[in-house]
Amino acid sequence: MQQLENTIEQKCAQLLRKAHRFGASDLHMIPNEENYFYYFKKHSQMFEAGKLPLPLGERIISFFKFLSSLDISEKRKPQSGSFQQTFNSQKFSFRVSTLPSVYGKESLVIRLQQHDNAKIIHALSLFRDASEKIVELANNRQGLILFVGPTGSGKSTTMYSLTKYCSENLNRHVISLEDPVENSQSHLLQIQVNERSGVTYSTGLKAILRHSPDVIMIGEIRDEATAKAAIQASLTGHLVVSTIHAKDGIGALYRLMDLGVSAEELKQTIIGIVTQRLVPISNFKQPELSAIFEIISDEFLIEALSSLITGKDFHIPHAITLSYQIERGVREGVIQRN
Repeated sequence: MQQLENTIEQKCAQLLRKAHRFGASDLHMIPNEENYFYYFKKHSQMFEAGKLPLPLGERIISFFKFLSSLDISEKRKPQSGSFQQTFNSQKFSFRVSTLPSVYGKESLVIRLQQHDNAKIIHALSLFRDASEKIVELANNRQGLILFVGPTGSGKSTTMYSLTKYCSENLNRHVISLEDPVENSQSHLLQIQVNERSGVTYSTGLKAILRHSPDVIMIGEIRDEATAKAAIQASLTGHLVVSTIHAKDGIGALYRLMDLGVSAEELKQTIIGIVTQRLVPISNFKQPELSAIFEIISDEFLIEALSSLITGKDFHIPHAITLSYQIERGVREGVIQRN
């Protein structure tokens, strides 16, 4: 039994190292009737990397759940957690998520992230003027900055970089509330949501406010209680940075209203909405991605909020849209043509 456990542990470590060497952002294990197929996700594309017999795949998933402090016996409900390991003297965080499948087996996704790797925000953006605008928003003492974009578009990376700027350049006290903590960062105090222990987004935010933060990073505004707590924090002298699921910047405003936030509260709190995408950049032997941003702020934000109140349509000026950023990148020869 001990030898089997050692074999499973070694196989798990090999999978993670293989995914890391590939440059994968995620490791996926997906079952069918006979095998587990595992895939590496890189630059939003899935690459098949191998297959495992079902019994071995199940044991590997159980070991990853054990490392993540999940319930190994529970296979009928989705679970999520995280663990940490060191490869080649580099610390990594692994965010684990399981999901029951039609075959009665669990599928698994592991997000790979290196510790404390927040980059300078100007290094993330394809265009310097966009990152300078985001930094300008972060210089505000209070208000709400929202990041919008699909899964894998780099929202969390941008928020870590922005909070790093707030901590190191503006000397501000930064606290984050995440579910789970995706990447350990030395520049901020990170709190993890744990609903079984009573630490939800809303209760965690109330507790954080007693620790006198200047900047609060919320992993995601996902329900009415969290939305109201974020609004309250931004009204009481804090800069709040968060993500919300929406199609675009205007959709984010409607989403907040669906969560019980009034148009007047939006007008009093939101200082910027940043929609983000990753695009392939040219002149690299290996594919590389960089971020482009659609930023609604200042007079455009005022117009957008007024349209909510009056019921009129608001159209984002073409010069700040993502499509214009892509056109600009192709024209300047920095974005690869399809």
